[in-house]
Amino acid sequence: MFLHGTSRINEQGHLEIGGCDTTILAATYGTPLYVYDEAHIRAKCRSFVEAFSKTGFAFQVAYASKAFCTMAMCKLVEEEGLSLDVVSGGELYTALQAGFPAKRIHFHGNNKSLDEIRMALDAKIGCFVVDNFYELHVLADLAQERGEKVAVLLRVTPGVEAHTHEYISTGQIDSKFGFDVQNGQALEAIRFAFECDHLHLLGIHSHIGSQIFETDGFLVAIKRLTELLGEAKEQFGFLPEVLNVGGGFGIRYVEGDTPQPAETYIKAITDVVREELTAREIPLPELWIEPGRSIVGDAGTTLYRIGSQKEIPNVRKYVAVDGGMTDNLRPALYNAQYEAAIANKMNQPASEVVSIAGKCCESGDMLIWDVKLPPAVAGDILAVSSTGAYGYSMSNNYNRIARPAVVFVKDGEAELVVKRETYADVVSHDLLPKRAQLQR
Repeated sequence: MFLHGTSRINEQGHLEIGGCDTTILAATYGTPLYVYDEAHIRAKCRSFVEAFSKTGFAFQVAYASKAFCTMAMCKLVEEEGLSLDVVSGGELYTALQAGFPAKRIHFHGNNKSLDEIRMALDAKIGCFVVDNFYELHVLADLAQERGEKVAVLLRVTPGVEAHTHEYISTGQIDSKFGFDVQNGQALEAIRFAFECDHLHLLGIHSHIGSQIFETDGFLVAIKRLTELLGEAKEQFGFLPEVLNVGGGFGIRYVEGDTPQPAETYIKAITDVVREELTAREIPLPELWIEPGRSIVGDAGTTLYRIGSQKEIPNVRKYVAVDGGMTDNLRPALYNAQYEAAIANKMNQPASEVVSIAGKCCESGDMLIWDVKLPPAVAGDILAVSSTGAYGYSMSNNYNRIARPAVVFVKDGEAELVVKRETYADVVSHDLLPKRAQLQR
């Protein structure tokens, strides 16, 4: 298993993260357990800021909180000076409860409810990323009712399909997200927002997909975005204050994944933006990006306790753990791949090929197929790396399994930032029918 961030093998032959022995973390906080390398997260935040600082552009780096959203994470992002993307009322509420500055919050989403929009307006967030004409008209009407002028970005789909899993490609024409460039919707949305007295059109936004290793997709998308801005300038006199090129920067999950350093992505993006906008005599706007997975993905490790095993001679050996698709849905949803190690046997040779099964009552609850590990016994601690993005965010109570705890580790100290759910938590919103209450 590749060791990310501060991870290392300590003198006891155990996996250590942030100066904390993972076997002690498992014993202290129980398993499954999400462990986040705080120093690694902060280093990732700073790498994007430092890369932008060399370009001469005004910029915002906004953490895409859907990757991992807790109050502790929002606070860390605030401390690092980043902005914050939210995509729901729940993420917005989490950020506000954490004391995150509302002016640095951007609200995304293809179907924001009226309650969510009003909540964001009341909080006076920095801007709405508007996804469709319905939302555009709703915002204009609400802003007029309130006597306000609301800042918006328009999400557009430039017709670029990132080379990634079809379920997480969002920049192509056939997408539920955004105003389409090729059929004229995007230009019409710019006209409406620019001419509306109660909307302040900051600029445009696009997001072409996730887990992207190359810069080519960004460059093609930016060229199409700048062509659109050139048309808007000619037809309406609109000049953007902001160009948001989204996120989707990849991380290493398994051998063969080839993520680029932040500086490579940022230099390629800023170079083409400068070239294309200068050619169209459009002043350089503030440039925004939205890293999420690339900030927290490989900073997270999930610890499990190994339980039962099943060997089918000449076929496969299954090793089961005390978690699964309830704490990491991505293998079942995307066929996502991960690396793993036995945290208490890091120096022992990986002599067996096994498959890691979850405990849910589903044949598809498999975390990893065919991974080489030392011989495992019940009670060993399995560490699965690069689970920091979308593990906790997608966690669920299937089979009425309680969600795990989350700890941040740094400099030999561990801090509990999300408590483990109890069975009482799981049933806390259940209501017995009145007849059953009477019988009790």
